[in-house]
Amino acid sequence: MGRRHRPFFRINVVDGRTPRNGKVLETIGHYDPIEKDKDKQVVLNSEKAKYWLDKGAIPTASAAQLLQRAGVKNKFAKEKVSKRSKARILVRKKGLPFTKAEKEALQKKAEAEKKVEPPKPEQKT
Repeated sequence: MGRRHRPFFRINVVDGRTPRNGKVLETIGHYDPIEKDKDKQVVLNSEKAKYWLDKGAIPTASAAQLLQRAGVKNKFAKEKVSKRSKARILVRKKGLPFTKAEKEALQKKAEAEKKVEPPKPEQKT
């Protein structure tokens, strides 16, 4: 939904076996990322969302985050958080950066070390 430079998303319940632009079972809310008031960004009928989750609906990753932001508890958002924390632990054991900020800090440190080392004079034989 929306238009150029003005995104707007509906939160729909759709059968997974239908095509991408197929039949929508029910519209349970909408998400407006441009809205400045954080409380008005996600408008969601939480009772309908809980109903569909109880029926066995599986939200996408982004929909699970929106549901969590709106206060609807779901196991899928919790699973993502637990998987991410496990991945963070594994990466830290290897000594690698996990986030973009950590990668940038590591690159700056490497660049600073390169600048500190004076160039070695070349010897001719």
